[in-house]
Amino acid sequence: MKITAARVIVTSPGRNFVTLKVLTDQGVYGIGDATLNGRELAVAAYLDDHVIPCLIGRDPARIEDIWQFLYRGAYWRRGPVTMRAIAAVDVALWDIKAKMAGMPLYQLLGGRSRDRVLVYGHANGADLESTVDAVGQYLQLGYTAVRAQSGIPGVAMAYGVGRGKLHYEPADAALPTETVWNTRKYLNHAPQLFERLRVRFGQDIELLHDVHHRLTPMEAAQLGRSLEPYRLFWLEDATPAENQDAFRLIRAHTTTPLAVGEIFNSIWDCKDLIQNQLIDYIRATVVGAGGITHLRRIADFAALYQVRTGCHGATDLSPVTMGAALHFDTWVPNFGIQEYMRHSTDTDAVFPHDYRFEQGCLYAGESPGHGVDIDEALAARFPYRPASLPVARLEDGTVWNW
Repeated sequence: MKITAARVIVTSPGRNFVTLKVLTDQGVYGIGDATLNGRELAVAAYLDDHVIPCLIGRDPARIEDIWQFLYRGAYWRRGPVTMRAIAAVDVALWDIKAKMAGMPLYQLLGGRSRDRVLVYGHANGADLESTVDAVGQYLQLGYTAVRAQSGIPGVAMAYGVGRGKLHYEPADAALPTETVWNTRKYLNHAPQLFERLRVRFGQDIELLHDVHHRLTPMEAAQLGRSLEPYRLFWLEDATPAENQDAFRLIRAHTTTPLAVGEIFNSIWDCKDLIQNQLIDYIRATVVGAGGITHLRRIADFAALYQVRTGCHGATDLSPVTMGAALHFDTWVPNFGIQEYMRHSTDTDAVFPHDYRFEQGCLYAGESPGHGVDIDEALAARFPYRPASLPVARLEDGTVWNW
C-alpha cells in the first residue's frame, strides 16, 4: 500500500479550516485537520511545499516512522505550524489504518476505557445575569459541565463574551481587533459570577473558567483562592506557561484545580508542569500537539503523576479534530473532560461526522476510521477569508496577553 497523493483543502464555512486528505493506491483515504487559528495559510503552505512531497510513495501503515521523519527530519522542530502539519498527516494515517482494519479508531488504539465522554460547553454573557441565564440554557440542553465567562463592568469586549448563543469565534477581522484589559476589575468581578452560579444551580454541576493567560502568578493565586468556596472543576490558563515555575507559586496558594496546555506543541512544553504536579489537567490537543501519536505519549506521561486530560475543543478545531479527539478520549485511561463548542450548521454540513451528543456527553462513532469526512464540493462554496485573533492592551496602552 502506498500514498499516491495528498491535497490541502482550505474552506471557510463560518470560519477558516485547513484539511489534509491523504490518498492511497488502494482507494482508501484519510482526513486530518491542520487548522491554526489566524495563521491557517502558513500551515497550508508548509504542507504543500514541505510535507506532501515527502509523503508520496510511502507506506501509510508506517505511522510512527513517518511521524519521526517529519519531526526529527525537519531539524527545525516543534512550533505551532510544524506540529499542526504533522498532526494532520498523523490523524489522516490513523484514519486510513483504522479503515483498513475495518474498525473504529478507538478500537485500534486499544479499545474502550469508558462508554461516553464527558464534555463541557461555553456559557457567555455580557453581564452576570445574562451569563447565569446562559448557564441555565446549557443545563437545559443536557450539559452537566459548563464553562462560564462574563462581561466585566468597565471593560469593553471582555474575553469569552460571544456574539451568539452557541457559536463563538473570536477571530473577527482581517487585521487584529484591539481590546482593552483591566485586571483589577476582573479580579473583583469573577468571584461574584461563581457565587451567583452556585446560589442559582447548587453544587451538582461542574463549573469551569478560563483566564486566558491574563494574570501574573500572584494574581492567579489570588483568584484561585477567592474561587475556592465555589468548587471549580478547573481554572484554565491562569498565567502564561512559558515560565513553568510560575505554576509552583500558584499551587502554593490555592487548591483550585489548574488546567493549561491548549497552545502546547509537544511533551517538552508540559514536562515540568506534569512531573512536578503543578497542574491537574493537560489541555494539549490532537491537532496542536502533533497528532494522536504524540498526544498518546503526553497522556501516558501525565498518567504517571495523576494528571488527567482535558483536550481543547473550541470552534477553531474542525470536526475532524473533534472526531479524532473523541476516539482518543474513549481510549485514554486518564481522561478528565473534553471541551465541546458546537460548530455552525454550515461547518457540520462540510464535515459530515458520526459522533453524537447525548445528556452532557459525546459518543464516538462506530464507523471505520475516526468517522469524519469532508464534502469537497460543498467546501469549495466557502472560500478562505482572512481572519485574525484580537490583541489586548492595558488601559495605558501596554500590549498584554490576549
